[in-house]
Amino acid sequence: MPTLVAAGASGFLGNRLVAAAADHGYDVVQLVRRAPASASEVQWDPDNGTLDRSVLDGADAVVNLCGVPLNHRFWTDEYKTLIRTSRVLPTQLLAAATAETGVPTLLNASAVGFYGPRGDEVVDETALVGQTFTAGVCADWESATADATRGGVRVVNLRTGLVLGSGGGLLPVVRTVTQAFLGGRLGSGKQYFPWISVTDWVDAVFFLLKHPEVSGPVNLTGPDPVTNAEFTKVLGRALHRPAPWIVPEFAVKLALGEFAGEVVNGQRAVPAKLEDAGYVFSHATLPEALRAELR
Repeated sequence: MPTLVAAGASGFLGNRLVAAAADHGYDVVQLVRRAPASASEVQWDPDNGTLDRSVLDGADAVVNLCGVPLNHRFWTDEYKTLIRTSRVLPTQLLAAATAETGVPTLLNASAVGFYGPRGDEVVDETALVGQTFTAGVCADWESATADATRGGVRVVNLRTGLVLGSGGGLLPVVRTVTQAFLGGRLGSGKQYFPWISVTDWVDAVFFLLKHPEVSGPVNLTGPDPVTNAEFTKVLGRALHRPAPWIVPEFAVKLALGEFAGEVVNGQRAVPAKLEDAGYVFSHATLPEALRAELR
């Protein structure tokens, strides 16, 4: 059975990825910052550049999901630095290590925030980087894989959208709000929500692991992005709740601080490379995704 080394896998997406690995035919070794709790865990310290390279010997791939959450209320200068370093430093370390040890594939997290606000523009992987803070972080994040690329490693940058799943991310929050009859659009509601079900996110990652012809940036988003207003309506119907309210942009900014810019702006990102490679979505539309993930 091939071996997958996973970093930053203690969160919502990482837990789902690890849980599904055996079904997709992989053994998993997790890199953890704490003391290992089992034989399948190995301690590392990316902040100080510490990694036992032997853990990568014979590994078939590395998936790196490291990075502190963006949904922190106050993006102080200190937290902005942490947003960047918590992504860039582990990536640099793993990129160099995969090249040195001959690991053939590195799948590295990124985000559709790379593109910045795009309005109604349909955005595929050929689009240029945006001008926001988050876009700059994503650009640095992806550039941090350079040592791996130079070393002949196949690098895939997972430009992830808004992942919908019952175990974390956006869905539990908006579900609670909508069930309490407080649902409604954010700001104008015209901003696009580049959603993907967590089921498809996990399946797409394993699809990419098994398709060596795909490299570079890949949008992990559903094929049918919707506006925030449409998302709100569809969610309300799925939960049998009205969602008539409007949360003004100033109120979103007051509640979320600078992170509000990621909420009231968005990207109409589409998974062009993923579909071109032959991936078939389990949940191709938002109603399908919500029916599956709200159970």
